[in-house]
Amino acid sequence: MPRRTATMLASTLMLIALLCAGVLIKVPYAEMSPGPTVNTLADHDGEPVIQISGHKTYDTSGHLNMTTVRVTSADFNMNLVSAVYGWLAHDSIVVPHDTLYPEGQTEEQSSQENAEEFSQSQESAKVAALEELNIPVKSWVIVSSVVKDSPAEGELHAGDVIKAVDGTRITKPADVAKLVTKHKAGENVVFTVVPVKEASAAEKEGKEATRTENVTIKTDKADDGRAIVGIQAGTDHTFPFQIDIKLADVGGPSAGLMFSLGIVDKLTPTDLTGGKFVAGTGTIDDAGKVGPIGGIGMKLVGARDKGAQYFLTPKDNCATAAKDTPDGLTLVKVDTLDDAMGALKDIRSGNTDALPKCSAKS
Repeated sequence: MPRRTATMLASTLMLIALLCAGVLIKVPYAEMSPGPTVNTLADHDGEPVIQISGHKTYDTSGHLNMTTVRVTSADFNMNLVSAVYGWLAHDSIVVPHDTLYPEGQTEEQSSQENAEEFSQSQESAKVAALEELNIPVKSWVIVSSVVKDSPAEGELHAGDVIKAVDGTRITKPADVAKLVTKHKAGENVVFTVVPVKEASAAEKEGKEATRTENVTIKTDKADDGRAIVGIQAGTDHTFPFQIDIKLADVGGPSAGLMFSLGIVDKLTPTDLTGGKFVAGTGTIDDAGKVGPIGGIGMKLVGARDKGAQYFLTPKDNCATAAKDTPDGLTLVKVDTLDDAMGALKDIRSGNTDALPKCSAKS
């Protein structure tokens, strides 16, 4: 066999061996890539994303697209070849597995967490949108969950309305922890609650529930020494009319801002986009505060690939987003729902020089 042929054969066999090794070698990384982007003003899978009944709605135009990131699953074991390919690709990013999934988290646990965050983001989006339109929303503090084997198990139940702790009226979830941690571990704390069965009927009718119960719980000691009872407090709402968000196979809290804008657009005669293609991302709380999200770079790529001209970007994501912005996409910095409404006004009026744009320093 000629030397040149032998060398080529040896090189080929070496390359094959390296590729095989690369496939077999597992690395602790996960991959993120652009996910679907959906217009909250339009239909998806044959039905409107936002459905409103019991209140007058208006026609809309243009796009208010929520954006997503596609990630490898918690149970996926990436090999070295896939990791190298992801590092070299422009439309994906490889990150340490623990960045996306805390150590030991299973795919089932991750999916459940994402579903809960998505559900909560929808509730907050509705509240923020109606508050923006000065439409009253009835809210109250509830027991969101009870920790298994905690002092509260069997005493309090998910859905119970918390009226007071130790006789002090509760107005927001943070009040509960503040009052409980005033105690020392082993002391009693008294919860005044409306049991979930009574609360559900009364509150849905917009009436104040009349029957309360005092529940005395002996506090336990947390790892850091604080007194705890083992519940997570949250907020529940009664809306003056029906608002449904229909979007399957999406998780996490990052669509909150775009859902709020979509609801506002449908409930007001003003066409918020003026026919323009606007995409965006950001968590939102009941007060309309916009929070940062993960995977901003992938969301920008996905939005621009679909034709977005403007991207509403959470203030705290601006610096990262501005470092690698797709051509033709204008990044607009927003910190609140009011900011986003103001930006849309400038976009539809053509006053784009007034837009608060993201920069690598902001």
